[in-house]
Amino acid sequence: MSGVGEVLKAVGDFGRFQKCLVLLSVIPCLSVAFHQFCQLFMVVEVPHHCDTSWILAVGPNLTQEEQLNLTLPRGPDGHFEQCSMFSPVDWDLDSILAYGLNHTEKCSSGWVYPSEQPPSLLTEFDLVCDRKDLNDIAQAIYMAGLLLGSMIFGPLSDRIGRRPVVLISVFLQGVFGLGIAIVPHFYVYMAFRCVVGASVSGITMTLLALATEWIGVSSRPNAVLTSHCCFAIGQMILAGLSYGIRNWRLLEIAGSVPIFAFFFCMGVLPESARWLVTKGRIEEAKKVLQKAAATNKRSLPPELLEQLKPEKEVKSGSFLDLFWKKHLRKVTLIMSCAWFVNSFVYYGLSLNVTNFGLDIYLTQLAFGAVEIPARFACIFTLQRFGRRKTQAVLLVLSGLVCLIITGIPEDQPVATTVLATMGKFAASASFSTSYVYAAELFPTVVRQTGVGLCSVSARVAGILAPLVRLLGQHHRAIPMAIFGSAPVLGGLLCILLPETCGTDLADDTGDGHPPAQVCENATSSSQNGQVKGKGAGQDNESTKTTYF
Repeated sequence: MSGVGEVLKAVGDFGRFQKCLVLLSVIPCLSVAFHQFCQLFMVVEVPHHCDTSWILAVGPNLTQEEQLNLTLPRGPDGHFEQCSMFSPVDWDLDSILAYGLNHTEKCSSGWVYPSEQPPSLLTEFDLVCDRKDLNDIAQAIYMAGLLLGSMIFGPLSDRIGRRPVVLISVFLQGVFGLGIAIVPHFYVYMAFRCVVGASVSGITMTLLALATEWIGVSSRPNAVLTSHCCFAIGQMILAGLSYGIRNWRLLEIAGSVPIFAFFFCMGVLPESARWLVTKGRIEEAKKVLQKAAATNKRSLPPELLEQLKPEKEVKSGSFLDLFWKKHLRKVTLIMSCAWFVNSFVYYGLSLNVTNFGLDIYLTQLAFGAVEIPARFACIFTLQRFGRRKTQAVLLVLSGLVCLIITGIPEDQPVATTVLATMGKFAASASFSTSYVYAAELFPTVVRQTGVGLCSVSARVAGILAPLVRLLGQHHRAIPMAIFGSAPVLGGLLCILLPETCGTDLADDTGDGHPPAQVCENATSSSQNGQVKGKGAGQDNESTKTTYF
């Protein structure tokens, strides 16, 4: 035993030191929400048509209406086509007026947009017609950056420490975030967004690890809830920020600059005492523990600090254990599926905010606001109805809402938006549930591996969600039908999982779960609290971190 667990108890579970640590995470959480969804407000649909200025060479005195009538075909609705034009000819103006133009082709000289329209990604990089798909592809590349970041910064933080990885990630996010505002080409924009996505993973994952290793067991749920609420508030701030700043480059700057304020706080950002002990840096661990104790107005007996000694590496279960053991194989497959469909429907709704028909700024504000009560409601439902029922019902509910949306006519935007907001509520609450449920389902020796695998499946879903939206070209209901069907199936599969509320945590891969116990009253909640204390206490001695 290193004694670090006992020392941390003496430091205090959630004193001033830990509260400052949670407060430090506020700016990054707000920034994450901005980068996650800012592109939605940079690619707002505007009227456009092919650039047909070639005709002005033979008819310089033509009015704009005459120019368009001569060079653009009209669609069945009587409006000018946005993605095609009449093929240019070498005739004089009289011949064009006499015979007219018949042959059409795709826009070959770019597009024309309303002159009063502020610069946007759509207008600057012509994300219309054949290039329209680049919008969703860019969002998928950002999500791929999130996955890449979790694969890079997770092991890196175990190697060089939590604090340096946070510093590197903040620096990358700030620099490349500002770099996005000056990119000359859309492909450079996508590359920079990928780096920003990776840095977002590095910040959120490492700060979560740091908080987990400093905050006591009983206060960890509150810390996680705080970060989730900050993410929701960040979405609401994004709605106001994007409404006030319509120029996409200025909006990117406004959303990227605040992260640099975190550098002024780096002096008070502590390294993980557990990580320092694991690496044999005992003296450094003593100093940071003494500083934490002083901040919490606690005293650490010298003999307690002397108990600190380097820990021996604890052998964990392997990745294959998740599939070799029958009961673990079922848990792994179903929970991976649950995380996948949860992320799938969450981003399917969140990234579709521009297509529900109402004002996108009000819709985004509602989407952010609804997540706060969803997170708090999750606490009650987990205790009252248990993990399994809560997870299954929330997933099925979010899916059914999406399926209902497919049957709502396009001329009913209010009904569509209300239903989408309900779906976002269920998906957000389900996300919080999955964090708790997965951590309790996997035995201690493979908990990190199991939750990590679930996290990867969620990232993959995040990559696929923007690409599924491309199917809307064939029929507007197809994407939402897919987003709705997946969580319904995932929710039904969750019924096959064991209940963990009120049960002890399994330690090794051979342990099964006790019979289901649903927390329905105060007694059950009390028992659950005692069990959690024990299980979390076991985890509290672990020096490795679960990266969600």
